[in-house]
Amino acid sequence: MRSPTDPAARLRGVAVGTASGAVAVAAHGLGGGAVAPTGAALALLLATCALIGVVVATVRPRGGLLSTMAMLAVGQSIGHEALSMGPQHHQHGVGTAMLAAHLVAVPVGAVLIRAAEIGVRRAVTSVRRFLVVLGLEPLPPHRPTPVPVHQRAVALRLLVSSGSGLRGPPCPQNPSLLAPA
Repeated sequence: MRSPTDPAARLRGVAVGTASGAVAVAAHGLGGGAVAPTGAALALLLATCALIGVVVATVRPRGGLLSTMAMLAVGQSIGHEALSMGPQHHQHGVGTAMLAAHLVAVPVGAVLIRAAEIGVRRAVTSVRRFLVVLGLEPLPPHRPTPVPVHQRAVALRLLVSSGSGLRGPPCPQNPSLLAPA
């Protein structure tokens, strides 16, 4: 799993999520469905695209371009299914124009997303090198300073001596309250 601060992973997640939704809407329109989804279909499409984006941002693609293509294809098919839940869904099935739009969008989108990832990584590397040349080296990640031993002992003593450990509500004085009901 990549670091959550990896800008390329975030870029990939956003790009796959938005491309999945955009291509699903475009292909759905080419197939005779509603071009502008409304209501529940739109809400479901936005939710699925957001979920796809989050999943893609957290998963490390092992196959490079092929894994990005697979993620786009899965995202587009889920987006299409979300749109098909709407009341204005086309009834004649998957058309050739819709299928062609999906088949063209998957490799083109994957190439564009991978190129953007490489560009972001190169830009971040260039900025870091520029900062080093200027003498403004980025700060290392903050590491907490260890607590001295004597301070830990004081905290532990306060924790242990805070009470007897047998605390509870006071015992009722009326014996009839002690009898089971």
